[in-house]
Amino acid sequence: MALLEIKGLNKHFGGIQAVNDCSFSVEEGRIVSLIGPNGAGKTTVFNLVTGLLTPDSGDVTFLGKKINGLQPHEITRRGISRTFQITRDLQELSVLENMVIQSQVKGFFDMFRSSMSKRETERAMDLLSFVGISHLAQEKAKNLSYGQKKLMEFASVLMSEPKLIMLDEPAGGVNPTLLESIIDRILELNKKGITFLIVEHNMDLVMKISDPVICMAYGTVLAEGSPKDIQNNSQVMEAYLGE
Repeated sequence: MALLEIKGLNKHFGGIQAVNDCSFSVEEGRIVSLIGPNGAGKTTVFNLVTGLLTPDSGDVTFLGKKINGLQPHEITRRGISRTFQITRDLQELSVLENMVIQSQVKGFFDMFRSSMSKRETERAMDLLSFVGISHLAQEKAKNLSYGQKKLMEFASVLMSEPKLIMLDEPAGGVNPTLLESIIDRILELNKKGITFLIVEHNMDLVMKISDPVICMAYGTVLAEGSPKDIQNNSQVMEAYLGE
């Protein structure tokens, strides 16, 4: 069953067509990697799916219902959560407070609620424990290392109990030990039924955990298949070497 379907997606920025008639689907229960050279349109697709950008044309459907045109918090409420290439956190708030804010997906003003519920706090602590940083719960976000911020962001996207998690370069800037920890968590969550769509340049990670792999170039899908198929695809090799 297709959990997420992208059909004929287009997005221009001035005279540049960042996404060009892009179509693909993400089957429920899969770990799908979206690869391609810099400028291929991968992150733009993420932003279109999650409501940060509005497509010029085309449709995004999730669980059979159109979601393009919805606000980001509405899309989160439907069951999609994401991370970013550069971690986005509220520096002066604690790790725990950052986690709880991620669970409050009704809208912007929900950020200013005066208290955290017991249920939210318990869930946040459970998830921080899951990624191995519960001991940092009361630490201000600004004091975390880059890797610790990555773990906090990964834990925070789980607060809304998503059906689809979209990770934008989870391996970027992460040391090998921490990367193995992230991979283990992805695989564990996937076994519980959570679907993943991952933008990633680390081919070792892509080939290790993904099936299928979708390669983009020039704003559209160039190839799709198993990791082995993609590794042996001459068009994919040309797209990367051409860069």
